[in-house]
Amino acid sequence: MKQESDEIRDLDQFDRRILEVLAEDGRISVTDLSARVGLSKTPCQVRMRRLIDEGYIEGFRAVLNPAKLGLEHVAFAEVKLSDTRERALAEFNAAVRRVPEIEEAHMIAGRFDYLLKVRTADIRRYREVLGEKISSLPHVASSSTSVAMESVKEGRLS
Repeated sequence: MKQESDEIRDLDQFDRRILEVLAEDGRISVTDLSARVGLSKTPCQVRMRRLIDEGYIEGFRAVLNPAKLGLEHVAFAEVKLSDTRERALAEFNAAVRRVPEIEEAHMIAGRFDYLLKVRTADIRRYREVLGEKISSLPHVASSSTSVAMESVKEGRLS
């Protein structure tokens, strides 16, 4: 049986370069992509399709400007649950996915159970989200907040 790390090693220099270029510019044309990776158009297109089919590329989306949308306030909520059995975790996870202000949610091994990245217009709106939504999520026992003063790097693997 092939391990995930073996699959990663199966990516050659062209596959890796395709992933790098697409991470920088998901809207690049196949013609321009093929020129940047050093392949002709058809082999580049075949490789890109394979990378999509094999799950290396999960999708393409627009990267929105939070400042233009009035969503510059970023807070991180550390959440401790009252119950960490599988059913409780599944209920919490499902509820988190329904809160649009929660941009990211990570289960953590440490002194709390989840780290939530929450994006709102300002501290007042964050306080409402924390009080009305996050605190009401299933099995939440307590939370603690840290507010980001500046975002230095966000949202890219490369």
